[in-house]
Amino acid sequence: MLVGEGNVSRHADPAAPPVDAKVQAAARVAIGGVVVAAAAWVAWEFMAALVWAAIIAIATWPLYNRLAAIGGKRSPVLAPLCFTLVLACFVIVPTMLVARQIAEGSGALLASLHTHGINGIAAPSWLSRLPYAGQCLDQWWRENLSDPNALVVSLRRVNLESLATWAGSLGGVMLRRFLELLTMLLALFIALRDGAWLAVRFRVLARDLIGMQGESLLITLVDAIRATANGTVAAALAKGGVFWLAFVITGVPHPLLFGATMALFSIIPFGAWIILIASAASLLVVNDAPVACAGLAIFGSAVLLIIDHFIQPVLIGGAARLPFLFVLIGIIGGMRSLGLLGLFIGPAIMAALLTIARKWIRAEDG
Repeated sequence: MLVGEGNVSRHADPAAPPVDAKVQAAARVAIGGVVVAAAAWVAWEFMAALVWAAIIAIATWPLYNRLAAIGGKRSPVLAPLCFTLVLACFVIVPTMLVARQIAEGSGALLASLHTHGINGIAAPSWLSRLPYAGQCLDQWWRENLSDPNALVVSLRRVNLESLATWAGSLGGVMLRRFLELLTMLLALFIALRDGAWLAVRFRVLARDLIGMQGESLLITLVDAIRATANGTVAAALAKGGVFWLAFVITGVPHPLLFGATMALFSIIPFGAWIILIASAASLLVVNDAPVACAGLAIFGSAVLLIIDHFIQPVLIGGAARLPFLFVLIGIIGGMRSLGLLGLFIGPAIMAALLTIARKWIRAEDG
């Protein structure tokens, strides 16, 4: 016979001591920690996508609130859905444009390789004028690239099986990145839809666990992440504008495409340097303009060093109320440890450290 809840309470031992509230709280924390650790282990493959969704939601929350207020409270789903789709377009559309340009240029590349296989690649006129190694490089070029027979032999050395294996692994990586992108967009939609409720719950949780200092620490982390994201985007747009003008002046082919790609790749660690090298190489190979190539390389290197190491840390530190040294250590150290995610998480960690040093230690001293 099943014993009901009323029977359990009626036959309970009245002499049993009540469970201590601190023991119950410790048990809840322990069980919650185990569940959170298990959930993190299960979702570890998508953890980066979830963190990216949180960062984007935190960075764009003020803008989303303004736009959602304009649309009114017609539907709790329409505003976050539209905002998520717009943000997705900022990632997908530039990527598709770059892929389209690569696809259109692949035909010309194959035709050029076919022509070079027949006629060879002529040595550029500036190569022999290089100091010290110019004559040696010019001779090597003529023996290996200008001679059609030597070029065909070099092309035949390519391992087709290795290329096929590389292409298959590339397809798997692209599929995985696509799934991560979908996960990130879905998590971003949920974060925007329930952002106000999530903010209240996290603040209450921080206050219950650590007290008012925990809530202050949480606000500091959010402000640091938002300042880092805004500073990074502002620096990327500045790079795109400055380099677009430099590309136009120096005669880089497709300056608008290179400028947009520069702005997009500036968010990726060392991505701006890759675009700078590619644009300078196009001046050297396509336009046969070594002077313009050298000028663009020197000017571009100076611009990237100034923006990356001075302007961007100042933008982030001013908004997050962080000293310049803390911002610089957070950006560089975070990127070395966590990659692109470290660009946003590193300054937030340094801001948390500074908050603990300023408020927690001072409170204990008082």
